[in-house]
Amino acid sequence: MKKILTLVFVSVLGGIITLSAYKLFLEKESIVAVETSAEQPFFVPTNYESSNAHLVAAEHPSFVNAAEKTVDAVVHVKNTALVSAPMTMQDLFFGRQQSKRAQVGTGSGVIISPDGYIITNNHVISGSESISITLNDNKIYDAELIGTDEKTDIALLKVDAENDLPFITFGDSDAAKIGEWVLAVGNPFNLTSTVTAGIISAKARDLTGRNSQSFIQTDAAVNPGNSGGALVNSNGELVGINTAISSQTGSYIGYSFAVPSNIARKVVEDIIEFGNVQNGILGVSLLNKNSKEAIENGLNEINGVYVAEVTEQSGAEKAGIKTGDIIKKVDNIEISKFSDLSGYLKTKRPDDIVNVEIIRDDEIKTLPVALSKTDILTVEFMKMELKNLSEERKLKNDISYGVEVVRNNNDWLSENLGVSSKYIITDINNIKIKNIEDISILKQKFGANAEQYIKKIGLINKDGEREQFLIR
Repeated sequence: MKKILTLVFVSVLGGIITLSAYKLFLEKESIVAVETSAEQPFFVPTNYESSNAHLVAAEHPSFVNAAEKTVDAVVHVKNTALVSAPMTMQDLFFGRQQSKRAQVGTGSGVIISPDGYIITNNHVISGSESISITLNDNKIYDAELIGTDEKTDIALLKVDAENDLPFITFGDSDAAKIGEWVLAVGNPFNLTSTVTAGIISAKARDLTGRNSQSFIQTDAAVNPGNSGGALVNSNGELVGINTAISSQTGSYIGYSFAVPSNIARKVVEDIIEFGNVQNGILGVSLLNKNSKEAIENGLNEINGVYVAEVTEQSGAEKAGIKTGDIIKKVDNIEISKFSDLSGYLKTKRPDDIVNVEIIRDDEIKTLPVALSKTDILTVEFMKMELKNLSEERKLKNDISYGVEVVRNNNDWLSENLGVSSKYIITDINNIKIKNIEDISILKQKFGANAEQYIKKIGLINKDGEREQFLIR
């Protein structure tokens, strides 16, 4: 019994000692640790869910209003062309001529005025014998082709409707920002009134590598049949005409491209007013940043474009732009590559004034430049595109006169005389050709039938050899 009482007493005593030690030492330290903490408690607000919903709405704006504004103004375009049918064995046996058959192509178009003007792509209506358009309410109209421009791939149609038609207003494509939400509205795969959404991925894209294009790039889904349809911003304003896709399959898997609305608008206005497109040029040649010369001289890293040559008698020369200048801006539009410059200039006409900001000798200057007509650069003559000789080519060929062939579409000259690009024309009918002004004089003198009057032509071929040909 005594042993049991002893064990109980020792246990109780041990518990008292342990509790006292805890209260005296451990609990006191815990209180100090809490009091010296600088951290603030985190409270989740009661309206957390509604705040989050607001953020989601801001990131993904509603396109309902934009779609309602535009879907009725985008039409289905049907192009009927006559193509040659394949020859059959029966045709050959009986000596029948090759027959023609109808081929139908489809695309989209955008109504831009209540009286029925419609923009589409040139490739949508190319080669057409007849064109019809179908509205979103399934009304069908015959369309008249007003004019086209192959370089920008824009065509203008016109329909006569009994009532005013719904239309889309033009937006400012220069003001569109990378990352901005856009809608593509069109008729892919003959599915009418289709709307897809994406963002602007890039601007001033050139798909040819020849600096001849300046597309808006977007990741909005565009498929065959969308060509000629509308690219609109969240306000329902037209910022582009959907034109091409980047895909290994021919259907959408990546990016699509649209002609900027500022370019499309200028093209159709020119077609309506002048019957053709009026192009204004600056009159400079730029150094390719990827060229060997640019890389060796560190010009591939400049922020702007480097002027390699200035065209004689151009607006750029008259304004004082010089070789070696770096163009930074045109009318406050940032210029970092040639397609930025060419895309903006496609919205201008000859004699328009643009303010060109350049850097020369580490100084910034702004020069007003009156844009020139394209014929100061090249002239079309006898199905050839000709330009003035550069000083480099004159020195290389030891000649002070002549014009260079840029492009030759004259089959007879190419097949019989071998004339191609880089050839130099030195004289025609024993008349020395100093520059393209002399070609313009001959063009006015002979008119469209110049080939009938040209009897002798002097050339310098690609090897620098002089040749004289009599044309009979």
